[in-house]
Amino acid sequence: MSKFHLDLCFSALGDPTRRLILQRLARGEATTSELAEPHDMALPSFMAHLQKLEAAGFISTEKKGRTRICRLAPDAFKPVQDWLSEQNAIWEGRLDQFDDYITNLMQERDK
Repeated sequence: MSKFHLDLCFSALGDPTRRLILQRLARGEATTSELAEPHDMALPSFMAHLQKLEAAGFISTEKKGRTRICRLAPDAFKPVQDWLSEQNAIWEGRLDQFDDYITNLMQERDK
């Protein structure tokens, strides 16, 4: 996973409109119009959100005639989940070391 791609993922997830789009697509594919309907913004602005999600690999789009269909990409969240799992493991290790250090200090103090 390149740092650039991970940056795109977190940038895409950093916007509430894009997170709502992803939540909606978790229920199944939808047209651009269906996705845009609940959002109070101009279509070009909304399309920019879709482009950012697609660039990050979260969604794929397919043009059928005049309609664009959007769907979640397979394993869309895997890069983010992998990175968060790595960070979790690092911090759990650090906290375990800190706990051991405090325990040793307390034992030495009680001697």
